[in-house]
Amino acid sequence: MTKYDVYGIGNAIVDIVTEVDHDFFQRNNIEKGVMTLVDEKRQLELLKAIDMKKSRMSGGGSAGNTIVAVNQFGGKTFYSCVVANDELGKFFLDDLKRNGVDTNLTHDKCPEGHTGKCLVMTSPDAQRTMNTFLGVSSFLAPEHLDEEAIRNSRYLYLEGYLVASPKGFEAMKEAKKIAEKNKVLTSLTFSDPSMVKYFNTQMEEIVGASVDLLFCNEEEAMIFTGTSTLNDAREKLRLAAKRFAITLGANGALIFDGDTFIEIEPYKVRAIDTNGAGDMFSGAFLYGITHGHSYAEAGKIASLASSRVVSQFGPRLQPDQVTKVLADLIA
Repeated sequence: MTKYDVYGIGNAIVDIVTEVDHDFFQRNNIEKGVMTLVDEKRQLELLKAIDMKKSRMSGGGSAGNTIVAVNQFGGKTFYSCVVANDELGKFFLDDLKRNGVDTNLTHDKCPEGHTGKCLVMTSPDAQRTMNTFLGVSSFLAPEHLDEEAIRNSRYLYLEGYLVASPKGFEAMKEAKKIAEKNKVLTSLTFSDPSMVKYFNTQMEEIVGASVDLLFCNEEEAMIFTGTSTLNDAREKLRLAAKRFAITLGANGALIFDGDTFIEIEPYKVRAIDTNGAGDMFSGAFLYGITHGHSYAEAGKIASLASSRVVSQFGPRLQPDQVTKVLADLIA
């Protein structure tokens, strides 16, 4: 009997979520629709350009959102990350604790410096654009892993953003090595098209060593496989990952369970903010397959949960919303 359903590693980021108009990106020289790593000076410039009074702060980070989602649905998780001994660091750790997530850190043992921050800019077309200052999160390294917790987990979950950091990349490889040694299944999210595009060699090294379950969207799948259609991408992904889930936005998702392709129908909603949709899909799906559901059933849970996320602002659901997702599926 394992203690944890999912052990995750990723960047510990506090999200600052704001709404901007279409012209904001051109005025401030921002590439729209992707995550861009920036230094602290650049992020401060952008923070001055937005209306902080209309912005919201929340715990974030790609894997962090997924791990919290697993717990909210009823799973048990552990998260390895790095935050600073500052107010935002305390905010992040308190958020994990409030959601029942175990972690390698306590606030009094955090390093000096600045906790990572992500400015999440949502445009009227519901696209999310992120500018991220990693802060001390860029120090995440193999020594921050908890080997015993990995051994006592059913799945290891790796955040694709870590390939952008040499130390983070080493932590991914070490965690995967520990998992494989102890017969723990490995799951990976590509996280963002820019990670696949600009860090393809590192991503191929992680995936090429065999991943049990891969999460990606359609664009990421095609970039990684060097294809121009979903059909070609899914066939090539079969050679790289044992199982995978490709999210298709308003068109639902495509899942490969190791033998069969499963089409997951979308839940029609008016999208307001797509930030965190993929993270929620991964979290709800991992909850499903670790709690007796088939891949098709887990896909339905994940599809409904992510549809609820995009119909509101912010990357997470409230506990009562999670309860309603499960109730609506049973009804």
